[in-house]
Amino acid sequence: MMGQQMGFVAMPGLGFFGLLLVGLIAGYVAERAMNRDHGLFTNILVGIAGSFVGGALAGVLNINYYGFAGNLVVAIIGALLILWVFGRSKRG
Repeated sequence: MMGQQMGFVAMPGLGFFGLLLVGLIAGYVAERAMNRDHGLFTNILVGIAGSFVGGALAGVLNINYYGFAGNLVVAIIGALLILWVFGRSKRG
């Protein structure tokens, strides 16, 4: 990751289409795990937001992740966290 430029909408080691693919997969996995029913676009958005939440959490915990698989795991964890928090706020 040293010397690698990162834009606002980027994940380490992935391009734009990788970002969309990770977002789609992470959003879908989180949707199924949380027993929700969203559309394709919402899954992508939840997955991408989850990648940022998961990345921030990994940074706080000093966990390094690389490549497609690492980004996918981090994005899934972040997406699950987002859906869990959103579900709790809707109930209360």
